Amino acid sequence: MKIDSHHHFWNYDPVRDDWINDSMSVLKRDFLPSEFQTELDSCGIGGCVVVQADQSLDETEFLLKLAAENDFIKGVVGWVDLRAPEIDEFLFKYTESKMFKGVRHIIQSEQDGFILGADFVRGIDSLAKYNLTYDILIYPKHLLDTIELVNQHPNQLFVIDHMAKPLIKDHVFVPWESYIRKLAKSPNVYCKVSGLITEANWHNWKEEDIKPYIDIVFDAFGMDRVMFGSDWPVCKLAGSFTTTVVLMQEYLKNFPEQDKTKFWGRNAVDIYNLNVE
Repeated sequence: MKIDSHHHFWNYDPVRDDWINDSMSVLKRDFLPSEFQTELDSCGIGGCVVVQADQSLDETEFLLKLAAENDFIKGVVGWVDLRAPEIDEFLFKYTESKMFKGVRHIIQSEQDGFILGADFVRGIDSLAKYNLTYDILIYPKHLLDTIELVNQHPNQLFVIDHMAKPLIKDHVFVPWESYIRKLAKSPNVYCKVSGLITEANWHNWKEEDIKPYIDIVFDAFGMDRVMFGSDWPVCKLAGSFTTTVVLMQEYLKNFPEQDKTKFWGRNAVDIYNLNVE
């Protein structure tokens, strides 16, 4: 089964969702499963992993409810406060749902050094016992701290979202490339090839702008640790769901079928322990 490993749902709230500014007006509405299933079906993708976009337990419960109601949702990467003293209580509660597969915190919005804070690291320590992944949402400037965090937790599975958001629009590779290659040396780190068209120029990006960054990630992580993500509906800022699929279909057109199978679903099934029967 093909899997979209990264997308979002929300009922739009202008106060809560204030990160959606006027330049992102296309996102100022509800995005829910019925619309997304049509997108998946149109591209022959059978399942997905929905990822938090708001840092609240209300949203985690909202996503788990949607997963319970829609068979094509195979997993939820939600949010809990990893710094909370009662973190084990939260994780125990949410893992009662077999759909709860991992946790994410929006590190890109935090101050430098946040990811290495003692309380946050203590929360990361709790994830492995519940067989949960941790999705890392960062900018390139956070990669050195991320490498240190990963080195501290060799038994924890990590997923880098959006290839750590390289500066595609500005055609910048330094120091992102050297850091992403160093991070990829840790076998417990996977990488989502997602969110790329929105890191390029929204209005006139070209495949050749993005391809060199994908080349680096594929070379660094290998075919066993990369996976597709659409970043729907955020991808609408620079294209569409189909745009993200076609971009990667074109990139992979000459790859062996077994590598395509890994990228389009097998790797996501493995790291998130998805039930795709």
